[in-house]
Amino acid sequence: MCSATTSPGHRWDGTPARSPRLRSLRVAHDSPTRLVRSAQPGRCRDCGNRIDYFPHTPAGHDTTGRVASLHPHELPASAVPAHLRWHVSSGTAHPAHDGTPWCRIPHTALCPARHAPAAPTPQITALRRHLALHTRRLINNGTFTAHPAPPAPAWKPAAAEQCRPARPVVQLLCVRYLAMHSVDAIRCVSQTRQRRRCTRTVLDTNTPAGVWTLLPAAPPSGRQCALPTGLMAVYDLTHLPYSEQLRWRHQHCPDHTASGAADLALAEWEPFDPLLHHQHIHTRPHRA
Repeated sequence: MCSATTSPGHRWDGTPARSPRLRSLRVAHDSPTRLVRSAQPGRCRDCGNRIDYFPHTPAGHDTTGRVASLHPHELPASAVPAHLRWHVSSGTAHPAHDGTPWCRIPHTALCPARHAPAAPTPQITALRRHLALHTRRLINNGTFTAHPAPPAPAWKPAAAEQCRPARPVVQLLCVRYLAMHSVDAIRCVSQTRQRRRCTRTVLDTNTPAGVWTLLPAAPPSGRQCALPTGLMAVYDLTHLPYSEQLRWRHQHCPDHTASGAADLALAEWEPFDPLLHHQHIHTRPHRA
């Protein structure tokens, strides 16, 4: 009776014991987004249901910094009104139908915490009911607590004054943005070697910082609505070199400025609108 011997580097049956080589995800040079995934998953703060966040570039270039929150599943195009149809191409969301039998729909049209769209179809009504039941189940299980947005107060210069704004207005690349966090808490969105999101902040002690200054609250525009008047506190970065302003716009720390690392999250800048964001207007500069 012969006894089988196992040579080094082989399994008991003689097949090579080779493990597949792990490869890091890379971003193509012509990709419209630097995210390593096609969408950034999240949950609605009002109902707790899943949302997919996509970069939204309606003008065909990345200058608005807008993000589209879409329902994570496709729906039959015949069940969605034409003005609510979206499609995703190369990781970017577009507010139009691409001619296929399926389409995506904004989460705001399905969120049970919001009003239903005008003349909803039976499929949308049934899906809104399903999401409402799921929200109730999350609340009953204690895994979700609704955080409804507080009503926007009337614009008063002294009423909303704070020492350090939780959501400051930042001016860079000649555009004003509303930040999601305080200046010293804006976190880098790049991927580390451990394939996790970088824990460093965009503001760094070894790089030049912005300055708080007073600028007109309502820049000249062609709007007919009454805009807030007077001065407002803005964290101004326009005096920094173009490369530094671009680093802030991409929301990268100094180590990931030119590293080529992919992004694990979308930049959280929101274009500032004095009418929509008047509760974040402050009338005196703040200390760094």
